[in-house]
Amino acid sequence: MKILSSILENKLIAIIRGANPENIVSIAKALHGGGVNMIEITMNSPKALAGIEAVTAELGDQVLVGAGTVLDPETARAAILAGAKFILSPTVNPETINMTKRYGAVSIPGAFTPTEILSAYESGGDIIKVFPATLGPSYIKDIRGPLPQIPLLPTGGVDVSNIQDYLKAGAAGCGIGSALVNTKQEITADYLEKISEKAKQFVVAVTSDN
Repeated sequence: MKILSSILENKLIAIIRGANPENIVSIAKALHGGGVNMIEITMNSPKALAGIEAVTAELGDQVLVGAGTVLDPETARAAILAGAKFILSPTVNPETINMTKRYGAVSIPGAFTPTEILSAYESGGDIIKVFPATLGPSYIKDIRGPLPQIPLLPTGGVDVSNIQDYLKAGAAGCGIGSALVNTKQEITADYLEKISEKAKQFVVAVTSDN
């Protein structure tokens, strides 16, 4: 699947949570300008579906848009019809996974314990979001020991200072929230430039061999 391959290749998903709908496209462009081309718009954001549609219409294939905080299959379907190419959840919901796969999108359910992670994968999850990733890179390494076949996407607590450690521990990629886009900040031209600069730093960290 092309979308899945792109996620695994790019390794970075920027999470936009709670943004003013008027700022979504500007934030997406700033992230793209910094080299981050995978964007998650959370469904508990104002007018999230309209945001997904707007970014998809404006940036097309330059940026792949996904929907986050998807808790049920109906929301997954609505997001995919709005243009979402991948669906992320904080928990494991087999019906949501099934709906996502039925419509040809990439499923990224959230899990924490080894049992939950395996259950999510066996239910059809393409990548498993390890959430919250508060136990650090060593936890990812420990999970990868008995479950090396499962691609893991730690989310929550990942920043530019530790993302290399997560990747070295075996993470397939990382979800980046407020460390990259803090929607509580006023979205000015200056802040959009800062987002682009932060995005560049994350890309360097991901692509560096050090």
